[in-house]
Amino acid sequence: MLLTERMALRRMTGADAVNLVSLDGDPLVMRFLDRKIRSLAEIRDEVIPHLTGCHRRYPGFGYWAAELRTGGEFIGWFGLRPVMPADQAMVHWPDPVGVPEVAELGYRLRHSTWGHGYATEGARAVVRRAFTELAVREIVATTMAVNAGSRRVMEKAGLTFARTVHLDWPDPLNGTEHGEVEYRLLRDDWIRSARSAGRPDARADRPEL
Repeated sequence: MLLTERMALRRMTGADAVNLVSLDGDPLVMRFLDRKIRSLAEIRDEVIPHLTGCHRRYPGFGYWAAELRTGGEFIGWFGLRPVMPADQAMVHWPDPVGVPEVAELGYRLRHSTWGHGYATEGARAVVRRAFTELAVREIVATTMAVNAGSRRVMEKAGLTFARTVHLDWPDPLNGTEHGEVEYRLLRDDWIRSARSAGRPDARADRPEL
C-alpha cells in the first residue's frame, strides 16, 4: 500500500477486472492509447495477468490500483515497470535481466478525475518510492506528442523531455504523425532538486533495498 494525500495505491488483483473494463472502455481515456475496447474476458485473461505478473517478477515494482482515501472509489492506476534501455523507441524496451535500474512510469485515470491533480500526486509518489525505496537509477515515460495533459504530468513529476521518435503503427491514432515523446529523470537530479527545494525527499541519498 502506498498512501498519498488523497489516494491509497494498492496492488492490482484479479478483482479489478471490472474496474478496468469501465476505465478502458472510455474513449476519452483511451484517446491516445488504443482504439480497441477489450471485453471483460480479455481483461481478465490477458490484461490482469500482465499487470499482476510484474509484481511477482520484480518485487516492489508493478501496478497499483488508485482509490480515493475518502469513499474508496477506484479512479485508475499507476505503474512502475522495469525496462532495459535500448536504441529503439521506449515502447519496445524489453524487461531487464537482474536488478532493475530503470523503470517506466505509467498512469491511467478516469476522465472524471482529470484536472484535479490526481495524476501528478500519484506520479510523484511513485517516483519518490522508486528513488527512495528501490535501487532505481532513472525513471522514464512516454506518450504521444499531442497528449499535452500527460506531458504536463510528467513534467510536474520532475521528468524532462528527451526526444521524439516516429513509429509505424498498423492502425495509427489521430496525431500519430507528430510522433511519440520520451521523458526521463535521473535519481541524482531528483535528489538535487529535492534538496534545493528543502523537501524531506532529500533523504534519498541512500535507497532502502
